[in-house]
Amino acid sequence: MKKSILILSLILFSSSYLLAQTEAVTIYNPNANAKEDIASAVKQARAENKHVLLQIGGNWCPWCVKLDGFMATDPQVDSLLKANYIRVMVNYSKENKNEEVMKMLGNPQRFGFPVLVILNQDGIRLHTQDSWYLEKEKYYDKEKLMHFLEMWSVAAVKG
Repeated sequence: MKKSILILSLILFSSSYLLAQTEAVTIYNPNANAKEDIASAVKQARAENKHVLLQIGGNWCPWCVKLDGFMATDPQVDSLLKANYIRVMVNYSKENKNEEVMKMLGNPQRFGFPVLVILNQDGIRLHTQDSWYLEKEKYYDKEKLMHFLEMWSVAAVKG
């Protein structure tokens, strides 16, 4: 009986810990106006000679959280990102699927999450990237991510 109670206690503790970790993630804002955020980013990208990188996903998505953490904590990736892109986190969740924005972007959610979309300085979609191709085993591949960011920079696209 004691063994059963101990096992049940461990399961409940683990479940509540995991739930608390999930609720604490606030990378994406379901209440944000994605259309306005994108318009603002396009304006800033034009002024700074950069492209816009839309990172579409949700706080519910473990791979979205991993990608955000990887981009923020790797100094080379972070530097390349900041030098070439204005990044916008676009929420996709049961609270707000941003359906109008998704339709405008060619329904990138069909690739799963996170999905990355590159816009030029006029707000025109240049590329949609299924993040699966940027993964390696159970995390993201730095070399693949750096290559992706380099190949879709303003300098690379303009040749």
